[in-house]
Parts: sequence; C-alpha cells; structure tokens
Amino acid sequence: MTQSFVRHTQASEARVRPIGILAFDGVEIIDLTGPLEVFALADLGFQRAGIIDKPLYPIRLFAKKPGLVKASCGLQIHVDSAYGELIDDIDTLLIPGSPDVGAVLADPALQEWVLAMSTRVRRVVSVCTGAFLLAKIGLLDGRRATTHWAYCERLAADYPSVMVEPDRIFLRDGPVSTSGGITSCVDLALSLLEEDWGREMALQVARYMVVFLKRPGGQSQFSGYLVSEATDHPNLRSLMSWIMDHPAEDLTVEKLAERVAMSPRNFARVFQEETGMTPAKFVEKARIDAARHFLGESDHRIEAVAVISGFGDAERMRRAFIRHLGISPQSYRERFTRQGPKPAPSGTTTKQANAAIVASLNDF
Repeated sequence: MTQSFVRHTQASEARVRPIGILAFDGVEIIDLTGPLEVFALADLGFQRAGIIDKPLYPIRLFAKKPGLVKASCGLQIHVDSAYGELIDDIDTLLIPGSPDVGAVLADPALQEWVLAMSTRVRRVVSVCTGAFLLAKIGLLDGRRATTHWAYCERLAADYPSVMVEPDRIFLRDGPVSTSGGITSCVDLALSLLEEDWGREMALQVARYMVVFLKRPGGQSQFSGYLVSEATDHPNLRSLMSWIMDHPAEDLTVEKLAERVAMSPRNFARVFQEETGMTPAKFVEKARIDAARHFLGESDHRIEAVAVISGFGDAERMRRAFIRHLGISPQSYRERFTRQGPKPAPSGTTTKQANAAIVASLNDF
C-alpha cells in the first residue's frame, strides 16, 4: 500500500507547510507543545508511510532572542530564531498564551512583527490568552473570537470591536483562528490538520493522542457558566448541566423543581440565591447558546433551530436574540456562520495516503 501511494502521489498533495510558533518567558507550555505534537505526529505518520523524507510541517520557534525561554511551569525551552525579520516561508503563525496576559502584551516590537507577518502567512492562530495580542494589533476587529473562559469578559471589555464567544472550544474566522483555554489548542490544531489533509488523517492523529477530533460541547461545560455562576449545591449543578444538554425539554419551574425533589416556590428561591439568576433566565441563556450552536454549525432552517433549541417557534427565538444579543437569528447566521475546514482532497491517492498513514501510526 505504501509503495502504491508513493508511486501515485501528486506533488501538490505533499506541500511543505512550515509552522512558526512564538515563545516568550511565561508562556503556557501546553499552548506551545499541544499543536507541536499534532503536527509532529502527522509528520511521523507521513515519514513512516514512506510518503516524505522530510517534515511537511517543519516547526520554527521564535523569541525575542535565541536561547532559553522559561515557561510558566518553570520548564526551559531552547529557541533558535529571533523574531523581527520578516519571513515569507511560514505557512501558519501560532501565538500561545500565558496566565499573565501582560506577558503577551509586553513587547511592542513583537506586536509590530506579528502584524507584519500576518500579511505573509496563510493562517494566524492564537491559543488561550494569545488572543489578546491579536486583538491588540487589530487582527480580531469585526471577527468572532474566543479565549480562555476566565478571560473572555476581559477580552470583550478591553476590545469591544471583537465579537467574543465564550463557549467555543475554538473559532475559525477566515485566515484568523482563536482557541479557548489551554488544551483547546489540540482541538484547533486538529482542525487545521483536517483542513490540509482531510478528516480521516486528523482522526487518526486524534486517536493516537487519545483525544476527541471534535470534543462535544463548549467551554461552558468547564467554565464560569457552570462554575462561577453556578453553585456548590450538587443537585443544582447537576440540573444546570442537564438543562444545557436538553434545551428542548419542558423546562418550567414546576418540572425543574420536580427533578430535584423540591417545591416550585422553594426551588425558585434557592436557585436564585445560589446562582444569582432566576431559573427562567438560566433556561433562556441555555437555549440561546444552543440556538447559536445550531445556527453556526448546521444548515437547519430557522424554524427547526427554534424547535430543537427549545424556543418552540421562530418569533419567540427572535425576540430572545434581540433582547440578549441585539441581533436576529437570521442576521446571526449570516454574520457568524462557521467557516470550517475545506473538503479533503478527493481521489484514490488521498485514500491511499490515509491508509498508509493509519498503518504507520498503528506501528508507533
């Protein structure tokens, strides 16, 4: 199979796509190494399948100056290249984050370099709080973006021209992509790999890494939506998770109270005391989030989205969107429809490539 693939592969399918990754003191190590591992595993699969003899995703680390960079966890990373010089052979430029946003924004020269490089690369990617640097230099103006859930409110407040979506694992808006907290960098890197080589290739790397190719849900399953706004009350926490997973169910106070074995009056009182909002307000927020997901990620008609997200009819959903988001569902879809990975290359050679790579990954 491998020899057959090598014989029939088109040169264009094996194009080298260099990855440039920024490094700085205080960088979050997983933000850097997570994507690096995704692309390195893909390269190893290609090499073991006999498709290439050198990496398709060569990695270059850039820092203020060559030498050691100390990550936030204390690990030291050796960097060979200094940023400042404009380079034309970088395909994807990746900006990791840091627990200290100031570390990302501390160097004006870095901001100038990233802005200049953004016109020379095919893709600009941020991980976690790296989004603040992209926002600072204007690359996120008018774009949908996300960052670590704990920093989303700050990003939205500091950069009001950015359309921040706190519940997204990652967002791809044209040539600029952003991801949420820390490990979401792997999800985004797999999406980039899928764009380049197709779903099956990305799926095999995900399987080897023992991660989802596309994990279910959004950051809200880990974020302040269920943590800081929620409660330590185990029954209410469980109920809120259930509501978000079942937005189309009957979510009246009476039905919700029944699920936690409380009287409706006592349930409503305890829920507001523990979460800072009424049950009805939480349900509406959960349904809006569900509707936003379906509008952005599916081709369902507006009427169908209203039903499956629990609003029942399109007019009720429209009023909720206007009230909370200041935009109609139709306008939301037109502005925020997901721009996902391009279709995988078609033809026998792609199937052969995937088969050969799968075999090589299985031999790791």
